[in-house]
Amino acid sequence: MSISNIFGIAGSAMNAQMVRMNSTASNMANAGTVSSTAEDAFKAKRPVFQALLHEHQLDQGSQFLGGVKVLEMVDDTAANKKMHDPGNPLADKDGFVFSSNVNEVTEMVEMMGAARSYQNNVEVVNTARELMMRTLDITKA
Repeated sequence: MSISNIFGIAGSAMNAQMVRMNSTASNMANAGTVSSTAEDAFKAKRPVFQALLHEHQLDQGSQFLGGVKVLEMVDDTAANKKMHDPGNPLADKDGFVFSSNVNEVTEMVEMMGAARSYQNNVEVVNTARELMMRTLDITKA
């Protein structure tokens, strides 16, 4: 394994955490939305990550063993809330609307987890870069 793999692996992790952060931002943006049916109401999105441990998992988007890739995005299965709001233009004939199933506390935890993981991978890159620079300094002496 070469040192360039470290950058690739950390990059794949940062990319995955960025997808997680984007899904959290989308969920937070849609937290207050309503719809006239439960099926049309917004459902929180969650990325599913896959560890890249075997050669056959590598493809164009993921080049380094040990990295991670986003396998798919799935909808959160939590039920949408039904609220009585007869004045809402989206209300059904009985005066009900369905809100998104986004839990803002859960989204904040997801955001902090994604940010922390992203920061950890930035530290991996910085440490690898520093070690490379020290190695070059040794060869100059």
